[in-house]
Amino acid sequence: MTTQTNDVSLSDQLEAYKQNFLKKADTLKIRVFDEGVEDVALKGLTASAIKKGDQYLDFSLKNAQGTEVQLSEVLAKGPIVLTWYRGGWCPYCNMQLRAFQQILPEIESLGAELVALTPELPDNSLSTQEKNELSFEVLTDQDYTVAKQYGLVFKLIPEVSVYYKDAFDLEVYNGNTTDELPLAATYVIDRDGVIKYAFLDADYRVRAEPSEVLEVLKRL
Repeated sequence: MTTQTNDVSLSDQLEAYKQNFLKKADTLKIRVFDEGVEDVALKGLTASAIKKGDQYLDFSLKNAQGTEVQLSEVLAKGPIVLTWYRGGWCPYCNMQLRAFQQILPEIESLGAELVALTPELPDNSLSTQEKNELSFEVLTDQDYTVAKQYGLVFKLIPEVSVYYKDAFDLEVYNGNTTDELPLAATYVIDRDGVIKYAFLDADYRVRAEPSEVLEVLKRL
């Protein structure tokens, strides 16, 4: 398994993967995926979603083992790093998850906990956990209930949906036919429930940098 090394940032890894994709993919596919990103940007989610300075919204979701996790109960123990990933089918998500797994000891040493949310069905999220050797909590936000409360959900354009259907079938992963996904957002929530850091980007190929998250936690 490829893991992040200390001298290679997550952003560098993501950019390298993107450039490799651009070299290999056909022009139409590149254009369609770019149009998908532009469509998300035009929806204005990064401006309307829950952001820095807002109060967090509590929720209760189950992990792959069926255990119910109440976010407020986790928050009672200390700050939370809350991050969304689209699915184990997404290479950018897998790089993100591995990078956060690598800094998990530092997150925990700062008294915080890492919680990931995904629209994947529990069996699929468990596969993602095992594949990436994740030891933090991964919760299934089926039908995007929590992601919608945080203002993170968008609908794929039909052209991107066709590519996804041919490649891996989003319906099989998420158990619905809505063709929706959440932004790959990351929040740092302090013990008072205030969001101290919010990473929101319309481009799924860009993710929160783990080192930035650690710096925020150190200032709490």
